[in-house]
Amino acid sequence: MPELRARGHEVVAVELPGADESAGLPEYTDAVVAAVGDHDDVVVVAQSMGGFTAPMVCARVPVALLVLVNAMIPLPGETPGAWWDNTGSQEARVAAAEAGGYAVEFDLDTYFLHDVPSEVAADVGQQGPEAEIAFTQPCDIAQWPDVTTRVLAAAQDRFFPLDFQRRVAHDRLGLPTDTIPGGHLVALSHPTTLATRLTTYPH
Repeated sequence: MPELRARGHEVVAVELPGADESAGLPEYTDAVVAAVGDHDDVVVVAQSMGGFTAPMVCARVPVALLVLVNAMIPLPGETPGAWWDNTGSQEARVAAAEAGGYAVEFDLDTYFLHDVPSEVAADVGQQGPEAEIAFTQPCDIAQWPDVTTRVLAAAQDRFFPLDFQRRVAHDRLGLPTDTIPGGHLVALSHPTTLATRLTTYPH
């Protein structure tokens, strides 16, 4: 956020009720739509599971550009819980770990924090898990919204490996994948690089 603001952009990081067992994708979408309000020339940047909320937002409010950053890309009606098997994400993660020589068993340090500065990682580690309800709810769109979409992947993402992200983006959206350095939490590990890339996208 500071990097984008320094470039003259208004930025809102929407607080989602991720730990609330009674709130899922519809509530996430409502929160983002409320944050958009009456703003125009809006760019939605969706990271990881935010890829499920983003198209639902774009179906409800005018959006100039959607950027998916290390994001899950859903099919209409697909749930996050089904996405893992449908895309083969687990197999891709394990294959990349075996090839890269790091632990196959998931842990936060290996897969999310390996390139995040220690002082930032300490705050991330205190966040609770996502409530189960969100994984059971469908991406409630009839088709991908008619909005310019860019797919941006971090080259060292261990959770969603680069080749996996490229395949899913091609198969599901017919789009190429842009790359920058960094891991899954690239906004925390390479904020300047990410902000610079985001501001190069025309909209």
